[in-house]
Amino acid sequence: MDLKGKKVGIALTGSFCTFEKIFAELKNLVEAGAEVTTIFSNASQQIDSRFGKAEDFLKKAEEITGQKPILTIEGAEPIGPKSYLDILVIFPCTGNTVAKLANGITDTPVLMAAKAHLRNNKPLVISISTNDALGMNMKNIGLLLNAKNIYFVPFGQDNPEKKNNSLIAHTDRLIPTLELALEGKQIQPILKEF
Repeated sequence: MDLKGKKVGIALTGSFCTFEKIFAELKNLVEAGAEVTTIFSNASQQIDSRFGKAEDFLKKAEEITGQKPILTIEGAEPIGPKSYLDILVIFPCTGNTVAKLANGITDTPVLMAAKAHLRNNKPLVISISTNDALGMNMKNIGLLLNAKNIYFVPFGQDNPEKKNNSLIAHTDRLIPTLELALEGKQIQPILKEF
């Protein structure tokens, strides 16, 4: 399914090492004709890291999409009743966010956006980025893999020798994942080597 004219939400959480790839994909989505809205978790909008300043990330998102990011739980809540988006991606999705989503916790703008969006039986896509995916978070990933209307960007071990529990999504597979998720299909294979 073509993304032209589709309303795509990109919800950013605190895996800052992936932000460069995320902003590249934001540009690709806009170039594909999608109407992109960004939602920032508390961490992603407040923490400066060695990968950049939070304020700069917020500005960059607005420059690329032409829309102010959603920064509060109150701002994200109308995504549900107004059926604002066609598809939502948590990109990147940290282990913390995976655990909260799998257990129904809604304490950040990103999690409220996900909860609000899912109530409309529309696709939610997870782009995993966590150092504990094959450890404590494997059970939560398993729950989400079996949940209705949740899809995954293909992922794999990014550094099995030094970070043997870490998984990260193949961000270059975002657009094909979205296109299939809009048709109710999970892109395959989900597990893909780097």
